[in-house]
Amino acid sequence: MITQQDIIDQTNRRSAHNYNPLPLVLEKGRGIWVWDSDGHKYLDCLSAYSAVNQGHCHPKIVEAMVTQARKITLTSRAFHNDRMGPFLEKLCQMAKMDKALPMNTGAEAVETAIKAVRKWGYEIKGVSDNKAEIIVMRDNFHGRTITTISMSSEADYKRNFGPFTPGFRLIDYNDPAALEQAVTPNTVAVIMEPIQGEAGIIIPDDGFLTKARKICKRHNILFVLDEIQTGLGRTGKLFCFQHEQNATPDLLIVGKALSGGLYPLSAILASDEIMSVFTPGIHGSTFGGNPLGAAVGLAALQVIEDEKLAERSHILGDYLMRKLQLIQTNRIVTIRGRGLFIGIELDPSLGGARRYCEALMKTGLLCKETHDYVIRLAPPLVIEKAQIDWMVEQIAAVLQD
Repeated sequence: MITQQDIIDQTNRRSAHNYNPLPLVLEKGRGIWVWDSDGHKYLDCLSAYSAVNQGHCHPKIVEAMVTQARKITLTSRAFHNDRMGPFLEKLCQMAKMDKALPMNTGAEAVETAIKAVRKWGYEIKGVSDNKAEIIVMRDNFHGRTITTISMSSEADYKRNFGPFTPGFRLIDYNDPAALEQAVTPNTVAVIMEPIQGEAGIIIPDDGFLTKARKICKRHNILFVLDEIQTGLGRTGKLFCFQHEQNATPDLLIVGKALSGGLYPLSAILASDEIMSVFTPGIHGSTFGGNPLGAAVGLAALQVIEDEKLAERSHILGDYLMRKLQLIQTNRIVTIRGRGLFIGIELDPSLGGARRYCEALMKTGLLCKETHDYVIRLAPPLVIEKAQIDWMVEQIAAVLQD
């Protein structure tokens, strides 16, 4: 009989060791639950880094995928297909944007956004060739490609991967004055996350996004928000920027839950003017906008809308936060979050959050540490109050033990 350890050993033997997963082998998922290959059941509090906001294997998204897979899966953009138009129509309507450009992974969408704002800077703003600068935030996470790690301040992401892509200026997050000072005549855009997820669920001051947008408008630079993790209901609004009244970005980056976890799917959204910089032949993707991904994306968006997942995230996130704040332990430094996107920061002297995540796994709750000392909680948005109660009981027991 093949054991979980056999599978882990085989994976470690054949796979590059670029991850350090918890020691279990998942085999099945439904809704908020996943099962390992021995049949043990777990409540998933990571949601594949917010890619399964709709829950694992949502039946309506699976049905759309299977139906489309029996018809046609890939045409390339050399031809039109009958699924991409309806998908982009729905996405643009929900985001209130003019146009979208579909890609596959989040990192690809960020790369596409960088190309868009640079080209806009040269062709519309009038920046001199090869002089464009983009302002980015310390402790950001925008992906793992050479260019996206070039935007990062995290030394571990960059070690021995140079030389790096030039043209980025790092400033402190949540600092409007630093943003104002960083602007030069060559600045074409500011790219940031509305909440820094990988940094430990770092939430800026109320009004920071609005101030950043005003600075961008005043200096004729593009305000770009990476909502790959925070978008599509995760923080209690359809998009995180909607928590402020005047923080609408010029360019929006989405991914992860755009397919409900069934297929790699991402996109950038912007105005007609910004998207006009893309002309035939200058950018593309064999799989971007394919009929299978578009059918899945349309179904995933429809589920978010029909099941009011953003509203659920707001109500249940408030409920979860209140429950967590009742836990009596001196091991918690602070709890921060918005909607069902919550970080529990632990006392650094305890040796890190990893061992607490391993202990929670043994109780049937799957979490993942971020930035060493933070336990991230991001369950699928279809979770119920009774399941949140059980979740908090396990967290309290482990933190108080």
